[in-house]
Amino acid sequence: MKRCVAEAIGTFALVFAGTGAIVTNEVSNGAITHAGIALTFGLVVLAMIYTLGDISGAHLNPAVTLGFWIARRLPGRDVVPFIVSQILGAISASLVLRILFPGNRLLGATLPAGSEAQSFILEFILTLLLMLTILSVSTGAKEKGITAGIAVGSVIALEAMFAGPISGASMNPARSLAPVLVSLHPQHLWIYLIAPILGAATATLACRCIREEGCCRAVSQPKTTP
Repeated sequence: MKRCVAEAIGTFALVFAGTGAIVTNEVSNGAITHAGIALTFGLVVLAMIYTLGDISGAHLNPAVTLGFWIARRLPGRDVVPFIVSQILGAISASLVLRILFPGNRLLGATLPAGSEAQSFILEFILTLLLMLTILSVSTGAKEKGITAGIAVGSVIALEAMFAGPISGASMNPARSLAPVLVSLHPQHLWIYLIAPILGAATATLACRCIREEGCCRAVSQPKTTP
């Protein structure tokens, strides 16, 4: 239960701060800027990894949870409770933002600027690179040094910086699902549900190709920390 609560709190913080930055940028006529939004997403993930990583692993993302399970670093019994907790935390954050900003139409929902195919490919590649980084800086329930959170947060900020204007750089089904459910604008949602999961799954194959034998073949700990 503590691990599920940790995932809910962490995902709440991610969606509240990240999509909250988008909404605040809109209502303040660009005071935060695109770079500020990207940094907000990266910094909140960094903070949550160090705050909750030793409890649940601080996945904060259904695609990451599924990626760890496919990599056999997470027991199957944890997958559904973790994902449900992440979605509930994300929806709670969007509900709070709706109360705070009742006039905002999208609440930070992710929408493609170009074609659906373009955003799908981007989200797939972005999540693949993110998951590969996470798999590389984590081992069971232990971080490889104190810089693991910095590595993951930096990748998220970097990808949001250059791809955010095109696809939204979601890389996270819960982050995209929550604003859509609360704002009732489900356009293009399928991109942000399917592409990140496929990207995370592909990252486990890439990890097996480049890292030592057995890196993604056994659950050695009940918890995983990016």
